[in-house]
Amino acid sequence: MKRLPGLYACCCALTLFAGCTNVGPTRLKADQVDYARALGEAKKREILAAVVGLRYADSPSFLTVSQIIAAYNVDASASSTLNAGSGSMPNYAAATGTMSYSNHPTFTFTPTTGEAYAQAYIRPLAPSLVLPLAEGGIPIDLLLRISAQSIGGLQNGTALGGEDSAGSPQFFELIQALRRLQMAGELNVESRTENNEQHVYLILGTATTTDAAKATPDLIRVRKLLHLKGNAGNFEIVYGQSSRGGDQIAILTRSVLGILTDLGAQVQVPDDTISNGATKATVTLVGGETRPTIIVKNGSKPPADAYVSVRYGAATYWVDRSDFDSKYAFTVVQNLMALAEADTNSKAPVVTIPAN
Repeated sequence: MKRLPGLYACCCALTLFAGCTNVGPTRLKADQVDYARALGEAKKREILAAVVGLRYADSPSFLTVSQIIAAYNVDASASSTLNAGSGSMPNYAAATGTMSYSNHPTFTFTPTTGEAYAQAYIRPLAPSLVLPLAEGGIPIDLLLRISAQSIGGLQNGTALGGEDSAGSPQFFELIQALRRLQMAGELNVESRTENNEQHVYLILGTATTTDAAKATPDLIRVRKLLHLKGNAGNFEIVYGQSSRGGDQIAILTRSVLGILTDLGAQVQVPDDTISNGATKATVTLVGGETRPTIIVKNGSKPPADAYVSVRYGAATYWVDRSDFDSKYAFTVVQNLMALAEADTNSKAPVVTIPAN
């Protein structure tokens, strides 16, 4: 019985060390998700900051988080003392232990500059990069509204202002018809490799269901708007301004900066920033698409549950979490940027900032 206090003290020490060995797996389960979410939130703020900044003619800058190092330090020690006693000295046992834990994450940022900047943000997105997203389930009307400046010569809205800033009503009629065909299963996008080059085709009239006849008016209208000839249903998507008709569809795609600039032109801003010349009047759309692609609100303080918010000048700009359409469009823009950035191999200097 005299040994029980000593055994208890040793057990305490072993328990302390056993707890230390579980720190790594425990932190991995939590930190992997937390860092992934934090990167997503940071990217959303970077995009919104670029959109709002371009609204005021500010050139955006982009930093890519290229590395995260989460260094955990755990130090523990334990000791026990057992006195069996003798004579008038009583029996006693004592156990002591200490443990310290620290986390010093380091983030490495790579600024996107030079050729990588031009490739990812300034050059127009290739149709072969954009259109396959529709095959993945993204609504083709939203995808083209964001990424296309013109389709078959039909003009989308533009941030440059002027008489044509609202876009052509036929453009919006076209993308709405394409969306209905997509939902009816009468539209597909197919990528092919020909002569070591990537080509993309729009396949129209592929459904064989009894409801296929309901899509006939939309098929006829799309063919007429795009000046498509023949009975074939395969039409190659090519980059260009004017409609070539026949078996090709010319699409003039935007660059990432063009997309962000267009979104910024639709953002509502305080009236005084327009009157004092800080920015231009907000661009409005026509043809059944008068709603901005992404509704960005502004005020002195965003709601606590805002989807994303940034401060610019004297106002704060945000997207409501309850606005599903704006959030979905925001996600499409984020995906397009990720695709544009994927092909760049930046060798620029890195900036390493310890978080603590």
